[in-house]
Amino acid sequence: MSEHIQHQEGDVGTHTNEELLHVALTEADEDVAWRAIAELQGRGDRDVFDHACRLCRTEDALARRIGADILGQLGGRFGQPGSSFHEKTMAVLLAMVEHEQDPHVLHAVAIALGHRQDPRAIEPLVAFKNHPDALVRYAVVHGVSGHEDELAIQTLIELSTDPDADVRDWATFGLGSQIDADTPAIRTALFARLTDEESDTRGEAMVGLARRHDRGMVEPLLNDLEAGWFGSLLMEAAAEIGDPCLYPVLLRLREEWKGDKENWRYKELEEAIARCQPA
Repeated sequence: MSEHIQHQEGDVGTHTNEELLHVALTEADEDVAWRAIAELQGRGDRDVFDHACRLCRTEDALARRIGADILGQLGGRFGQPGSSFHEKTMAVLLAMVEHEQDPHVLHAVAIALGHRQDPRAIEPLVAFKNHPDALVRYAVVHGVSGHEDELAIQTLIELSTDPDADVRDWATFGLGSQIDADTPAIRTALFARLTDEESDTRGEAMVGLARRHDRGMVEPLLNDLEAGWFGSLLMEAAAEIGDPCLYPVLLRLREEWKGDKENWRYKELEEAIARCQPA
């Protein structure tokens, strides 16, 4: 039956909840399993909710993880039309945070709470910010991102220095682009990432500072562009800050462009050039 879902993706909606749950729990191909989970989330009915809650209470870690995955976006992301059983879902997920030990399940629960965007999740999740497993710390970042809350912001600042590159990257994105708060502490944390060894993290820091109209990111951005770095984050940062000193190097990148000019990356470059063109 999972083979049928894999080859008949457009017909996934014809399967029963029980069939989709079976695929989610047994399918080795993650893409196939997630198609089943996404269909269950989209249905968002009482039967799916009850099934997911039962999974969350089992002894099997995989089943608990799948249950949390389903609940996170049941009926749509919280705050959007169609989000289902929010209060009851929060009760289940918060209880799991309190008692769960398995890192993979904690990861799923924290991600689910992040989708729910309920500030009640912040304090329980912050307790795991120093968890030895980077998978959990990564999920904490997702769980607390998007909140204009002092504790959530401080946690992202701390995790933006995490030894794990993915944790640093997403924490920097959370600080730079997912909130509008602008404090000296946030800017200091973003500045610290301008020299990060990971280009994506540097780019997220540049975008975050550019969104706050801080020209301190212009020189590092110029250095990366002149060194041949070319990516969406750098183009976004250049367009956001709109500094004319970036104009010559952006023109040079356009002259050196060898690819399809209908490509989205070329269009990002054109946008950055237009924004940085001297008055």
